[in-house]
Amino acid sequence: MSAEAPLAASPPDRPARRSARWVLVPLLVFALVSLLAGLVARAIEPSGKGWFDLFFSDTIHMKIWLATAAVTLGLFQLVTAAWIFRKLPWPKPAWVNPVHRSSGRLAFALTVPVAYHCIFKLGFQSGTDRTLWHSLLGSAFFGAFAAKVTVVELRRFPTPVLPIAGGFLFAVLIAVWYTSALWFFRQFGVHV
Repeated sequence: MSAEAPLAASPPDRPARRSARWVLVPLLVFALVSLLAGLVARAIEPSGKGWFDLFFSDTIHMKIWLATAAVTLGLFQLVTAAWIFRKLPWPKPAWVNPVHRSSGRLAFALTVPVAYHCIFKLGFQSGTDRTLWHSLLGSAFFGAFAAKVTVVELRRFPTPVLPIAGGFLFAVLIAVWYTSALWFFRQFGVHV
């Protein structure tokens, strides 16, 4: 009778990382969504002010305040992402991941009425350098968002891909805000 040592339970195999070539998928999604947003905005005939008033004095004020709230949530996203990736000196509480996801969804939701008005009421604008950049960056924002969601959902990308996608999305959001809300605040002051 031979005494065999019991087999130690081996940990389940982790799925292999995707090859770097898979980065082409979110890049392609970025390009297609950005192009589609820009083409739709370009094809739309501007039709005036819009339907959103809420408690703002006009649609422009609504847009700059919703964009500012989205940027504020974007900054929160930056902090919680740093916490998720263990770049902050404090232990990560269990609530960080779900709050990060929820604040990202809310930030995106705040951009939808802004984008609706920009695309379907104003169209693609290129009359000045600022409006051209704003139109290009606004289109790029939705492409960057779609690319980041693609990276999150497909998973297993090389380690730096997700933080790069998130950082790029944040940078584009800041650039869109800079060419619209911040410009407006500087020109006309801070009002509701």
